[in-house]
Amino acid sequence: MADRDAAERDLIRSRLAQSRAELRTLLDPPPGESGGGAAGMNGHAGFPRSHTMQMLLSSRGLGALGALAGGLLIARPALALRLLRLVPVSAVGKMLMAKAVSALKSKPPSAQ
Repeated sequence: MADRDAAERDLIRSRLAQSRAELRTLLDPPPGESGGGAAGMNGHAGFPRSHTMQMLLSSRGLGALGALAGGLLIARPALALRLLRLVPVSAVGKMLMAKAVSALKSKPPSAQ
């Protein structure tokens, strides 16, 4: 009976190891395969790795988040202000300043 239990445990462990390996291959792309969208989006080749965060940090994602925040502010201002207190202001300020500076740098000089 103990041999049968040990064999079942070994089988379960091997299945778990196989499923973990499959998950790693799905979630962690190979190092040579760098998506052009991640590098071109924010200048850092490996950050963010999550597809969700890449989408949220793109210009369309930021626009959608802004629209969502505006709708929440209009519909439920008390909840929006309560959630706003949870946001790290210094980090958001740094991000906005970096975006503004990069936008000013990329703006072509106007012809006079």
